[in-house]
Amino acid sequence: MLSEPPDVVCLGILVVDVIARPVEALPASGTLALVDEISMRGGGSALNTASALVRLGLRAGTAGKVGADPFGEFLLDLLDERGIDSRGVLIDPALPTSATVALVDGAGERTFLHLPGANGCVRADDLDRELLFSGRPLHLAGALVLDALAGEPAAQILAEARRRGLQTSLDTVFANGRWERVLPSLPHADLFTPGLREAEAISGEDDPAEAASWLRDRGVKEVVVTMGPAGCYAAGTDFEGSVAPPRVQAVDGTGSGDAFAAGLIYGRLAGWSFERAVRFASAVGAFATTAVGASEGVRGLEETLVLAGIA
Repeated sequence: MLSEPPDVVCLGILVVDVIARPVEALPASGTLALVDEISMRGGGSALNTASALVRLGLRAGTAGKVGADPFGEFLLDLLDERGIDSRGVLIDPALPTSATVALVDGAGERTFLHLPGANGCVRADDLDRELLFSGRPLHLAGALVLDALAGEPAAQILAEARRRGLQTSLDTVFANGRWERVLPSLPHADLFTPGLREAEAISGEDDPAEAASWLRDRGVKEVVVTMGPAGCYAAGTDFEGSVAPPRVQAVDGTGSGDAFAAGLIYGRLAGWSFERAVRFASAVGAFATTAVGASEGVRGLEETLVLAGIA
């Protein structure tokens, strides 16, 4: 157990990722296809973002729920191994730990099969408020697959964090349908980093600038729409525009959006301008794609500043 309070608490999904690569297409029903690698990794937006924050030099904690099963033990051991405060993680013997099968193609793009498991049953009443709000920012990670929190409960948590003087940030993950559940949280989010498909589904706008404007009109202070190899579109009070990603050799895009969120949180917590924070976040996300797994490719602060061109 860590003696100091975390700098950042990441509330959200904790997942075991089973990664198969390369998978260019699913085999025909009833047949077999070969892959080069199948591996088991820690994943989920809360774990991924916390891991990246620790790699950048901050103390991070997680809050969420796992099952009393081998996958849950794997995640708890991994949190301890990475130096992430796990006191906010609940263990529910009645539920399976959430798991995802990630199919990664040769370009690093991912397709997911997801078991919500314990993540979908995290309730506001389960959470230790003092642990939850013990950091300086609160990051709500994977909001749309936290079924028991989605909608008003999530909005109330973010609103309380704001009342306590915390910076708030929001990540949704892609979820088919029920996008309206994120709307109550938007007025309480300082930072929001949806992928382009998520931003389109929430706003109904297929242009990243229009989607970002739509989200800011509904209360988000600063929005970054991420677009993978195409970079991102950022919209805030002191900067708006497209930002190209740094050049890296992409191997696996799993967790790159979570790493981007960690970089943005780091930059804003450090008091940097929005534009500098976005460029730094782009470098954190780019490094995440250079190794198999959600956070194994993330580098330390100095190397990331160099890649971002802001050292």
